[in-house]
Amino acid sequence: MGFSSLIDIIGSTIIGSMLLLILWRVNDATVENTYTYGSELTVQQNLVAAVELLEHDFRKIGYCRDWTQIPTPEESILFADSNSIRFLTDVAVNSDSLEGDGIVDILEYSLGDTSELANTGNPRDRMLYRKVNSDPATSANLGITKFHLMYIDTFGDTIKTYPVSDPREIAQIQIDLVIENSYPMTSYVNPDSVIYNVAFWRQIRMAAKNIRER
Repeated sequence: MGFSSLIDIIGSTIIGSMLLLILWRVNDATVENTYTYGSELTVQQNLVAAVELLEHDFRKIGYCRDWTQIPTPEESILFADSNSIRFLTDVAVNSDSLEGDGIVDILEYSLGDTSELANTGNPRDRMLYRKVNSDPATSANLGITKFHLMYIDTFGDTIKTYPVSDPREIAQIQIDLVIENSYPMTSYVNPDSVIYNVAFWRQIRMAAKNIRER
């Protein structure tokens, strides 16, 4: 074997090693992108599910199939705080009867504490509770890290005291919702860092048509 052949072998080995290293890095990046896109999809799906329920319930503040059961719509909101609210409505009996049964219900939303989900990989996620009348509150871990309510009066001014001293002043509500994945991903490229996918939704000045006098 000549000297030139030895150089060729060494050169081929170096080039092959470089190509193999590049292939490994491309594979790591592909796997990371796959998990990232899957995590983003889950966060977006959770956001859509939460938003659909919130919009449906909040737009029915003061609504009842038998409107005579809520004679004073402006008194429909019973309690209003920055991350909890309680109001009169007519909860749908099932998915086929979204109008309700004509009986007034008390619906309450409240945000739990971070300690309740201490076993997840996200230190910020919380439970969002939905309680109908005296039934046990229902909840689901959707990765909610923020649920903030802001209230606007009939003059368009923001009500800045929490809880709101007189809920009858509320004419519109702004809802801020942030959802993250409950279990972060570790970056293949940088193992010391973790990745949280975030989705944000804001409903600006939502007005329930039944909240004021008919």
